[in-house]
Amino acid sequence: MEQKSFPPAPRLRKILGPSFIILALGLGSGEVILWPYISANYGLGMAWGALAGITFQFFINMEIERYALVKGESVFVGLGRLFRWPAYWFIISTFIGFGLPGIVAAAAQVLASIFGWADFKWLAIVMLILVGLILTSGRTVYGLMEKITKIILLVGVPLIFILALILSTPESWLSLGAGLIGRGEGFWFLAPGMALATFMAAFAYSGAGGNLNLTQSIYIKEKGYGMGKYAQKISSLFAHRGEVQEVKMTGEDFEINEENISHFRSWWKTINLEHLLVFWFLGSVSMLLLMLLSYSTVFGLAGNASGINFVIGEGGAIAHRLWPLAGPIFLVIVSILLFQTQLGVMDSTSRIMAENAAILKLKKSGKGNLSMAGAQKINLSRIYYIFLWTQIAFGVSLFLLNIYEPKSLIVLGALINAVAMLVHVILVTILNRRSLAPVFRPGRTRRFILYFIILFFSFFSVVVIANIF
Repeated sequence: MEQKSFPPAPRLRKILGPSFIILALGLGSGEVILWPYISANYGLGMAWGALAGITFQFFINMEIERYALVKGESVFVGLGRLFRWPAYWFIISTFIGFGLPGIVAAAAQVLASIFGWADFKWLAIVMLILVGLILTSGRTVYGLMEKITKIILLVGVPLIFILALILSTPESWLSLGAGLIGRGEGFWFLAPGMALATFMAAFAYSGAGGNLNLTQSIYIKEKGYGMGKYAQKISSLFAHRGEVQEVKMTGEDFEINEENISHFRSWWKTINLEHLLVFWFLGSVSMLLLMLLSYSTVFGLAGNASGINFVIGEGGAIAHRLWPLAGPIFLVIVSILLFQTQLGVMDSTSRIMAENAAILKLKKSGKGNLSMAGAQKINLSRIYYIFLWTQIAFGVSLFLLNIYEPKSLIVLGALINAVAMLVHVILVTILNRRSLAPVFRPGRTRRFILYFIILFFSFFSVVVIANIF
């Protein structure tokens, strides 16, 4: 087998991208909906949970990136070599967890509220179909997603932050500071009367959540991190004018020598910094300021507990306290952020299911055993678009059956994904231990953090399931 060289790490600004996408995946679930919902109804005393959740996901994501950086392939391919069943699990759990179109339903409800439309079902259907058309149109799907994400994050999010800073009071900042250490208004850590399912859902969505974290290995491969330099990209259906694009799924090998180890360590330092600044720092600031905005505008108002009415209430409060058009502008921005999140979710989930379906197809056809020495290729783009439009058809069907209450769909999906997250953290921990050479494996401190995360999600998963049944 021909060995490649481990490429040297570029400057930080040249690798920005994947962390923006995975950050944006959380905006429509944890940042915009669930944590602000908690602060609107229970105050800022649970801000610690938002910070802890995204910190957990930072370490989870970096272990996923570690594998793709060294192997130049997704973690799904690696797990496909170790076990037979993960591909089935990832397809089923991803479709069930994210096929519920709660985020786009929330986007439609917020946008419809501006015009006074009570029934937002048809708008949600149009927006869901639009997601599919956008993802089908770009020359390469990753390039399109990166451009859209950066524009929306760099324009829309700062405007919301400005509103939070203008409308907050010194007292609300003190409440936020107290909440970061778990002190609420008459409670510590967990607010009385709050459903554990809602807290677990918000915690799981402090960032991306569920199987979405695993797409980080696909995105950094397509961006060309480390050995991902030699990987191919998923193109649009229209990019090759009818030609069949076959993508090699397995990565490349390299000699373990001082030069390549040095390059890995440079990459590892750079991507940790990139993810820390973009995903953890911007994500933490996003969640905390959106919680602060929710608390400063609608805390304690009647009707907050019903669905996502608190978001619409925020728009009314902003219009009353600042300028009549400021409220509708805020709601439009929120709707765009939610729509963009649904766009990212559809892309990520379609990638997850396509990779795993391709792995199963290769194994069953007998064309290869997923070894790096193999030259097996597969039409990954076609499989990707089949799953994309299947999810859209499923979402449209739910809307036509009048199943479209946003918060219920988001919370149910988040609970499913909390369990899915527990599974994939365990699997990736095993994968890195078995598949990577000792010099590339996580150190003692990171292993301890991962074991703690596994125990935490195990405990809360059991508690939530026990409370439900």
